[in-house]
Amino acid sequence: QSDVTLDLLKEAGYTVAANYAGNDEAANKFKDETAIPVYKWSVADYDACVEGIKQVEADVGPVDILVNNAGITRDAPFHKMTKEQWHEVIDTNLTGVFNTVHPVWPGMRERKFGRVIVISSINGQKGQFAQANYAASKGGEIALSKSLARELGRFNVNVNVVATEPGPDGRYAMRTFEKGVEGETLSCGSGTVAAAAVLRWQNGGEAFTFRAPGGKLGVVFEGADRAWLSGPVQMPFSGTILPS
Repeated sequence: QSDVTLDLLKEAGYTVAANYAGNDEAANKFKDETAIPVYKWSVADYDACVEGIKQVEADVGPVDILVNNAGITRDAPFHKMTKEQWHEVIDTNLTGVFNTVHPVWPGMRERKFGRVIVISSINGQKGQFAQANYAASKGGEIALSKSLARELGRFNVNVNVVATEPGPDGRYAMRTFEKGVEGETLSCGSGTVAAAAVLRWQNGGEAFTFRAPGGKLGVVFEGADRAWLSGPVQMPFSGTILPS
């Protein structure tokens, strides 16, 4: 997913910067291959996030789009889960969203534009055996995102969630969406709409127009495995969850 996200961001004319936590070799390889600057800090550390984002903005400019996809697991049945396993996951997955969004929030509000995309998980809605910590963190991400969407929607700052779940082939796909009667419109049976950096669509080579309830133009899907939903026009929704 990350490679497609970066391609789409660059194609849309955005300057991209990436954060990583610890693998210097992989980060440097990524930087060499993509020419995208990388910055090292832990999203679990608020002060490090403040300083890191300050450096990013000094180097490449204000953060208009923030994709929160840092996530770890420390799986164990609840009766065997340690306090450390609980806090590691909560601190990275949930508190990490606060730590990265909070420093960019004032700038987005002042500029009256911002797009925050939080990569969550279906397990945050349905739970999972031996993942009480992970499911709690992902459920918390959803609640946090909905709350933030309520606060700054009037400032044109949208916050949305992708609740991912891999299919049988290991790919992420919007299996809950169906092709409309007109052959060009996608509709969602549950009536929920969402926006995210990248959606994967299994019908390669086709282009669809997504219309939200009420007829608003939502998203354009172009080709296989890609859809850009973070532009100023293409993302009119906020506080929504995209089921994969």
